Amino acid sequence: MGKSRSGRRRQAGVEAVVESVDGGLAELIPDRERVRAWTLVIDGAPQSHVDLDDPAYLSFEYQRRLGHVIDLVAPPGRPVHAVHLGGGAFTLARYVAATRTRSTQQVVERDAGLVQLVRRELPLDPNARIRVRSVDAREGLAKVPDGWADLVITDVFSGARTPAHLTSTEFLDDIRRALKAGGVYAANLADGPPLAHLRGQIATAAARFGQLALVADPTVLRGKRFGNAVLVASDQPLPVAELTRRAASDPHPGRVEHGRTLTDFTGGAVPVTDLAAVASPAPPASAFR
Repeated sequence: MGKSRSGRRRQAGVEAVVESVDGGLAELIPDRERVRAWTLVIDGAPQSHVDLDDPAYLSFEYQRRLGHVIDLVAPPGRPVHAVHLGGGAFTLARYVAATRTRSTQQVVERDAGLVQLVRRELPLDPNARIRVRSVDAREGLAKVPDGWADLVITDVFSGARTPAHLTSTEFLDDIRRALKAGGVYAANLADGPPLAHLRGQIATAAARFGQLALVADPTVLRGKRFGNAVLVASDQPLPVAELTRRAASDPHPGRVEHGRTLTDFTGGAVPVTDLAAVASPAPPASAFR
């Protein structure tokens, strides 16, 4: 399917939307089981799932794990200040708005064409306090006031890879600047065997935060397949026990690693700097089948 196509095609009686955006060919595919739910796919890679009738519903495995982090970042229902680096279809911003009303959020999504598509086809609740900026993640992060955010979530992929400049200690220095004391940083990471990128990202976060936890499918952690892992970091103790319980009860159960076990998992990996940073590995063709 060429990248120049745009328009609509029918699937299960509902029209899918196909449109070229800055990052490739975007498709909004209707969910056959949920009336007003859609999956965003870019160049064949699933990016987001949104249910307009139930924005608190999280379909994707990694988004459910980030949802657990959102649930545990503050007492239930309390509004938070959240920054989302990487917007996709704004799934997690919608989740925060639904579960923590009166929250104030900033979404940074570089792909202006994608932002326009999502705003048009999957409009945000006009009462939600969500500001969207179409700039590079680090440029948008630099505009967040010092100590403003309770939570910063990074979920940025370009061509299914996390850009190199979003993997470094310098990047995390600006995350720390934007976070309140005791605020939480969470990142969606993707890697496969031998997990060198994931280990390096854990070492990088450990160089800047005192407390870490990693949530992933056990087969990914064992290096058996390519997949997502959610890294959580803070300078305050993390709710590891509750995060472990929630991850274990998911439809696709996840395992939580922390403390000495997580340190051992890094296998001597060293923190990544801007000078040494490289993009995350490309997923194999089989990853999205």
